[in-house]
Formats: sequence, C-alpha cells, structure tokens
Amino acid sequence: MSKVVVNERVLRWALTRSGVNSEDLQDRFPRIRQWAAGQVQPTLRQLESLAKFTLTPLGFFFLEEPPTEALPIPHFRTVGNGTSRAPSAALLETIYTMQRRQAWMRDLLVEQGKEPLLFVKSAQLHEPPTLLAERIHATLGLNQTWARDCRTWTDALRLLHRTMDRKGVLVVVNGILGNNTHRKLDPAEFRGFVLSDEYAPLVFVNGADAKAAQMFTLAHELAHLFFGRSAAFDLRQMLPASAPIEQACNRVAAEFLVPEQELRRLWPLVRKDPEPFQCFARTFKVSALVAARRALDVALVSRADFLTFYRSYLSDERRKMARQPPGGDFYLSQDLRVGRRFACTLVQALKEGKLLYSEAYRLTGLHGGTFERYAASVGLGGP
Repeated sequence: MSKVVVNERVLRWALTRSGVNSEDLQDRFPRIRQWAAGQVQPTLRQLESLAKFTLTPLGFFFLEEPPTEALPIPHFRTVGNGTSRAPSAALLETIYTMQRRQAWMRDLLVEQGKEPLLFVKSAQLHEPPTLLAERIHATLGLNQTWARDCRTWTDALRLLHRTMDRKGVLVVVNGILGNNTHRKLDPAEFRGFVLSDEYAPLVFVNGADAKAAQMFTLAHELAHLFFGRSAAFDLRQMLPASAPIEQACNRVAAEFLVPEQELRRLWPLVRKDPEPFQCFARTFKVSALVAARRALDVALVSRADFLTFYRSYLSDERRKMARQPPGGDFYLSQDLRVGRRFACTLVQALKEGKLLYSEAYRLTGLHGGTFERYAASVGLGGP
C-alpha cells in the first residue's frame, strides 16, 4: 500500500495535542517514533487510524505547519494559572460534541414552535448578587431553604440537576471523553463550560472533578446562563478569573448557595467549633469546601486559612475517590453523560421518525445494543 507524506512537525504537534501518553501511542502504532522523526511514512489507513486515535482532523496532517487552534467559546482561567496553554484535544472534542447536541435540540424546539427561555440573558453584570440569586430561586421554583430541606448535600446537588433539567437546561456531567474510560478530562484545564442559548442552553460539568466542587461549578454555570454568556472556566482553587463576568458569576453562585446574611448570622455560633465549615455544610447542605469558599468571600477567614483547608480537603477527596470501586450503574452514568432531557427528546424523535438511528448514535456516542438498552431505560420505550 502506498505511503502518505506527512510533515513530521505536524505529526509531533498532533501527538502532543492529543494528550495520549507515549506508551499507549507506541502500543497502538509500533512505528510511531519513526513517523515522528520522518524516517518512515504511514499508509493512508494508518494515518486515518492515528487521526481518530488522537482526535485530529485528518486534513491537518497535510498542512505544512501545525495549525493554531482556539476554543469556540471564551476560556477564563484563574489569575496566576496562565493563559498561553493551548486547549487539549479532549476539551475541544467535548465542546464540539456538546455544540452538535445543542444545535440539534435547538432546531427541533424551533421547529415545534417552542418559546425561548426568558431567563437566558435576562441579567446585567451590575445587578446586585442578592437580587439575582433571588430571581434564580424564583425561576427554578426553589425556595430560600431548598438545599437545607435536603437530607445531604449530594441530594441537594441531584435536586439542582433535576430542577435545571425541567426548566429547559441541558445538564451534562462527564469525567471522560464521551464513553472512553481511558481518556479522562482534566479538571485542572476546565471544571465546566456553558453554551448559552435561548432555546437549548447547555451546561457541562467535568465529572472527573471532586464531587464537592461540582455543586459550585453548577451554580456558577447557572449564573452564566442568566447573563447569557458562553464560557469555559477552571475555577482554580475555586477562585474565579479576573474577568468581570467570572467575578459576577462567582458572587451570584455563592449567594445562591450560601446567602451572606445567613452565613454572618451563624458564624459566631460555629467559629470556635473544631470543624466550623462542616457545621455550615450541614446547615446549607453544601460541601464543606463550598462553605469554606463562601467564608472566604465574606472575609470570615483569611485566604491562607482557606487554601490550607482547600488542599487538605481535596487530598481527602482524592483518597475517597481512589477507594471507590470501578464501574457503576450504567443507566445513571448515561443519564449524566448524555443528559436526561436531551435523551428523552432524542428517543421521542426516533419514535416519531424525525431522527435516523445513525444520527442518534452520533449525537449520543452510543451504538447498537448499548444504545437500545439505554433508550429503553429512558422510559419512552425501546426502538
């Protein structure tokens, strides 16, 4: 079979961009080092396989120089975390996948004559966080004590997921690239992103992040929708970037989860407790990490004290995650990775003949029997 001439600089760029470790590349493509050195050229079939494995558009390999890529949405990174790092292939592919889902959902809703969601892009940056937090409560139909009425903070997180879903927001939580358990998403690169849209707003939470941090990420994304701004963000150490939109979203998210007035009222009662943040966590049904972050916001603790607690808490979270057995409930995992609202709409479109199975497979990343099992679990029946 004839060989394909590939610029070795482009090939090396693709390998670095992919984030795949060298051992896995070597196992999959035994002559990869020779290709990268320009000593040997791959066949077209080998190049197609490499493009798929590294998430590189095939056409890129025929360029004379590596291309410059940028995210299709702003990427806000916490001050001091740098802004020069190019987006990973995993982040790019995840955003592109979510954009395809959103575009399909939006077109369907418009075709059905659905009305746009009035809360999207309804807020201004200058609005007081307390007033906007109250509007978010009212829009979602949650009272001021919604989280405190839950038994645990994980119950509160699930309630927020479901409530946003019912209000028209596509909520996706995934810690891997699609369904590839060998390609984890890096929380240090991004904790989540938002694709704002008046018909099919979508929020994505990095499921590889500590569970304790996901509540704040989700609230932060919710604020982004009210401001109508698409963005990806890392929230390093749960601190925002310096951009005004990020500062505003953090203030609103914090007020939505832990109202300042209540926090100040309770602080004298718990400040001498050996674990004051745990006391706040039990009261507001947020994680101790979110409680500590909120205490920093209102200057009840110093930044140094917060960072000490932050590092200790995350270290403990990682130990707990490492002890968790692999696997899990298939249907629950897919509900998070695909998004319940999106899945229900998609399966209904299949039943009505408005969608081909090949397109359903492409949109969900599930195929054949795996897709059929999940479609049946959605509650709308199988194919």
